[in-house]
Amino acid sequence: MSVIDTLFTGRAAPLARDGYPPVASGIVKTAQSSPLWLSRNGLAGDEQGDAVYHGGPEKAVHHYAVEHYAWWQACHHDSPVALVAGAFGENVSTHGMTEANVHIGDIYRAGTAIVQVSQGRQPCWKLNRLLRTDGAALAMQMSGATGWYYRVLQEGWLAPGDRFDLLERPCPGWPLRRLIAALFPVDPQAPGLAQEWQEAAAIDALTANWRATFARRVQTGALEDWSRRLVEPAHHTATPRQPTRN
Repeated sequence: MSVIDTLFTGRAAPLARDGYPPVASGIVKTAQSSPLWLSRNGLAGDEQGDAVYHGGPEKAVHHYAVEHYAWWQACHHDSPVALVAGAFGENVSTHGMTEANVHIGDIYRAGTAIVQVSQGRQPCWKLNRLLRTDGAALAMQMSGATGWYYRVLQEGWLAPGDRFDLLERPCPGWPLRRLIAALFPVDPQAPGLAQEWQEAAAIDALTANWRATFARRVQTGALEDWSRRLVEPAHHTATPRQPTRN
C-alpha cells in the first residue's frame, strides 16, 4: 500500500530550448489539490503535445517514484529544472512504490478508480529539452528508473492522500525492473536475453506495442534503433545506431 503524495496535470504548451524551435508538450505539470476525475483517457485537465506517442487508454496515467529524484539531483546538480516530484511530467507521485516492487499487470484500487500497470515509460528527447542536456532521456532509460503507466479498468476519482491498494498480481515473476531491463538491456548479447524477450512477448497484461517489440526481437535477434526517440530531431545528423545481433 502506498499513498498518493501529489497529483499533477498540465496542458500542452510550447516547450522551448535555445537554438531549437519550440515544440508542443505536456511534460510541464502543476500539482493539484482537489480530487480529479480519472477517465479511460487520463486525468481531467491533463494533455499531451503528441497524441501519437503519448497518452491514450494504454498510457492514461504516468506514475513516478519520488525516491528516484535523489539520484537525479546527485547526477544533475546544475539542472535548470528543480529535480523534485512532478519534474518529469508524471501524474502520480508516491513513496514506497518503485520498479522493484510494482509488477506488470498489477491491479490497484486508487481512490474510487481501478487501474492496471500496462507498461514502463520509454523516455524521449523532450526530457533532454526540459533539462537542457542531450543525455537525459538515455540516462533515464539505462537507469531503469523510468516510472510506469496505467490503463484504467474502472473510472473514478483520484485525490492526494488516496491509497494504492493492490487487488491482483497476475504476473508475480515480472517486476517492472525485470521488464525494463529486458527492453533496455545493458548488454544486448547477455546470455538468456532472447528467452526473456520470448517470455515478455507472451505477457497478456503488457501493452500490444511492447509485446510486438519483444516478439520482433525474438524473430530478428536485433534491437531496434532508439535514436529517433532519444535524440532531438535537429541532431539526427549522427550515424544511425546499428542493430545489435543477439
